[in-house]
Amino acid sequence: MGFLDKLRGELVDIVEWLDHTRDTLVWRFPRYHNQIKNGAQLIVRPGQVAVFVHRGELADVFEPGHYELRTDNLPILSTLQGWKHGFDSPFKSEVYFVNTRQVTDLKWGTPNPIMLRDPEFGPIRLRAFGTYSLKAADPRALLRELVGTDASFDTDEIHEFIRSVINTAFADVIGESKIAALDLAAKYQEFSEILRKKAVERIDDEFGFDIPQLYIVNISLPEAVEKALDTRTSMGVIGDMNRFQQYQMGQAMTAAAENPSGGGAAEGMGLGMGFAMAGKMMQGANAGAPTPGSMPPPPPGGVWHIAANGAVQGQCTMAQIPAMVAQGAITPETMVWSAGMGTWMAAGQVPQLAGFFNAAPPPPPPK
Repeated sequence: MGFLDKLRGELVDIVEWLDHTRDTLVWRFPRYHNQIKNGAQLIVRPGQVAVFVHRGELADVFEPGHYELRTDNLPILSTLQGWKHGFDSPFKSEVYFVNTRQVTDLKWGTPNPIMLRDPEFGPIRLRAFGTYSLKAADPRALLRELVGTDASFDTDEIHEFIRSVINTAFADVIGESKIAALDLAAKYQEFSEILRKKAVERIDDEFGFDIPQLYIVNISLPEAVEKALDTRTSMGVIGDMNRFQQYQMGQAMTAAAENPSGGGAAEGMGLGMGFAMAGKMMQGANAGAPTPGSMPPPPPGGVWHIAANGAVQGQCTMAQIPAMVAQGAITPETMVWSAGMGTWMAAGQVPQLAGFFNAAPPPPPPK
């Protein structure tokens, strides 16, 4: 600092803070050797408080307004300095401006899931996040406990601590509520206020902060639980499962017909779905269809008849069976019948068909 800067620092007699930031909580007024002239002007703007610190001791506090610094409006500093008949020379003191406005749009969230015993799902894990605002409520406690001799103090220096306090309070609130996870969405506003009060209790008296606003934006369940809930919701929306399966089969058959490049496998899959759909339609039209053991024998011929769920679903030739087995349309448990058989049998127990289900792989190629 040059001589002119020192001289200018001695002559400046206005103490003020023009805050151009959104997150500065405390700012120390820069003064050469901390000397303030007798009769200097102190300007404290709305949303600010000025605190004088003399030789490490908290002295006078000024609310918003315009002041002329004399012994009559510096009672504590005058006592600490020991003036008996006023003063005419500069005095040494540090001036801290404390921002008393709300700092908004601060984020909080649970870094790790919180374990909870839910009455419906059992043990589950929950995550939550939201926003809050911060405000300096007690400037003396703030300077004493956190700021110290720092030239400035921002929300970044306290943000992580406040987040940890909110997360701990959130775990207490959720654990004490014993509300089912599916009912938490209806309690966001109520829980937000309870959570705010618990967090304020832990920081107000000791650190001089207040949390005027705190909101829970979302409480989320684990991904597996959310998928299960989506499946349950989808089943509720679908309603009649038989009608939905018929619709899906029809859509698949249409797609197979529009894809002639599928070859024999596609034909077998389409044939199998056609049998299944025909069986569904027959179930709807003939509610009292006979069981496989009591069905009338099909007309003689070189075809295989297929039954499922107590109803005949269709027929196929021996050449079509490999493709249907490959696509899962015929399984070892599928009931089949052909001319010459005494009764319906599972396909895996019919000698002519058993080989399709456990065919051994061909020998490896030669070296």
